[in-house]
Amino acid sequence: MTALKSLLFLILAPGMVAGYIPLALLRRGAQIETGILAYLAFPLWTIGGIILLWSFWNFLTQGRGTPAPIDPPKELVATGFYRYVRNPMYLGVLAVIFGHFLWFGYWNLLAYALLVFVLFNTFVTYYEEPTLKRKFGASYEDYLRKVPRWIPRFR
Repeated sequence: MTALKSLLFLILAPGMVAGYIPLALLRRGAQIETGILAYLAFPLWTIGGIILLWSFWNFLTQGRGTPAPIDPPKELVATGFYRYVRNPMYLGVLAVIFGHFLWFGYWNLLAYALLVFVLFNTFVTYYEEPTLKRKFGASYEDYLRKVPRWIPRFR
């Protein structure tokens, strides 16, 4: 049942934010020619999708829960991409959105990516991290000291 809830959340949350909404924004703004940079969209889409799916898998298997705030993991997830950055799912979504901007060239997609980042950061700062501190205590505090929020540290 947890896997089904995770799949539903994957379709509803990241699917809307990185899929439906950006594609609905197409042809509703100024377009630029991104030239050869447009081809960077493919690795961004691929890497963003892999990060997102792998992180969902970590929540399901190691965390024994879902990424949804209404059914959070029972264990702290600090494996996979979570070893390098605290918010890999959000970074995966942002990579996909930025890929949309590079491929389609609409400025409103870049503005949307910035808005999504601000909303993610606000949610993480004021809800997610305080909630995880209360739930996991010292182990989460230690995780906060070791793993950066947004810029991965590979070591």
